Amino acid sequence: MKTDITEEIEIPEKVTVSVAGAMAVKGPKGEVKRSFKDPRITIDVDGKKIVLKSAKATKREKKRMYTYIAHIKNMLKGVTEGHYYELKTCAAHFPMNVSVAGKQFVIKNFLGEHVARTMPLREGVTIKVTGDIIRVESADKELAGMTASDIELLTRIKDHDRRIFQDGCYIINRGKQ
Repeated sequence: MKTDITEEIEIPEKVTVSVAGAMAVKGPKGEVKRSFKDPRITIDVDGKKIVLKSAKATKREKKRMYTYIAHIKNMLKGVTEGHYYELKTCAAHFPMNVSVAGKQFVIKNFLGEHVARTMPLREGVTIKVTGDIIRVESADKELAGMTASDIELLTRIKDHDRRIFQDGCYIINRGKQ
């Protein structure tokens, strides 16, 4: 059954939202941009509220609208509080050295390898290494998650029994969801 749907999201203090082409949210922790493309859903800023409307919405538009609302809430949370992931380095066989050098994330002596494993850092993501804990922070939830996943994949072990060789970097905490 087709119905008109209107949803509102409150904009927190110290946050500015603009909807011109792509939605841009700026706050104390950074800026996040995202494009929402659906001709049947309109997104407007009305004072301190974001208003999403869909006239004669079907089940498909309703699902898409609530997906957009979840994305917008993640954007607002990211620019006010930030998103973070924590990873722990586990090294049973060889001591592993993890560091950030410029715009590269570097893992040295992984399983006794002589060549360091490196990964370029994404824009808008900061990585802090303290002891055996790696903290990935970003205003964009997807960037933080992809970077944490890439660090996990950087230490993926091939051609060895994973029950014995459990060395690597593993996600232990994803912040408050």
